[in-house]
Amino acid sequence: MEGKVMGERTDTVFREDLFGGQLALVTGGGTGIGLAIARLLGRLGARVVIAARSEERLERAAAALRAEGVSASAELLNIRDETQVADVFDRIGSEHGLPDFLINNAGGQFAAPSLEISANGFRAVIDLNLNGTWHMCRAYGSRLVEAARPGRIVNIVLCCESGMPGMAHASAARAGVVNLTKTLAYEWARHGITVNAIAPGTIETEALAQYDQETMAKGIAALPIPRMGTPLEVAELTAFLLSSAGSYITGALVPLDGGEHLTGASVN
Repeated sequence: MEGKVMGERTDTVFREDLFGGQLALVTGGGTGIGLAIARLLGRLGARVVIAARSEERLERAAAALRAEGVSASAELLNIRDETQVADVFDRIGSEHGLPDFLINNAGGQFAAPSLEISANGFRAVIDLNLNGTWHMCRAYGSRLVEAARPGRIVNIVLCCESGMPGMAHASAARAGVVNLTKTLAYEWARHGITVNAIAPGTIETEALAQYDQETMAKGIAALPIPRMGTPLEVAELTAFLLSSAGSYITGALVPLDGGEHLTGASVN
């Protein structure tokens, strides 16, 4: 393989009507992994709502999905704003009904040595990745419990089990999301709500441009599976957890990283 990116595959192992009649809300759905998840769920019959902060990217993504035959709509959303989160859920509820699935993919960070991260920079990354995910989970979970409805939550986090040099703020935030996932899974299981997390490793998206390419290439070559992953692979794992095949799985952190978590080091 020698680091080759296997990005050519566009087919899927799932049947086309797997999620027929169901509704999925995908945050960070305008690009990259979030868009791939929305696209696959839509191809499998779900109605999808994508939410993000960039209106231009969001509308472009929603239009592209509709052109592919996906039932897609867009919601402008900053997940750090608890009021905006509540308003979006209320709007989706009145227009489409309560989502069957919530995929928390929105997040962001910047690469920097720990001693160069300011207090404001640290807080901003924590607020977006941890607090924002909490706002989404709480708003969705409370509505499911009130309606006596089951639901599925999948949180997309960084591969951070062994820490991430140059990403102290992001690894702290994402580790918080992992623990939040496990706690909510335990508390909400009796309401028929499953909560799981996926930890992608190095996935072939435009977001990789911010990292040192030479260092990243060396890290990828050293992986047990020496290549980058693809957004479709993340989307398919998400679909598995949302499907009936994943109905007995909750509180899990599933790495999708070519074995990176076995090496004790991050490639970024």
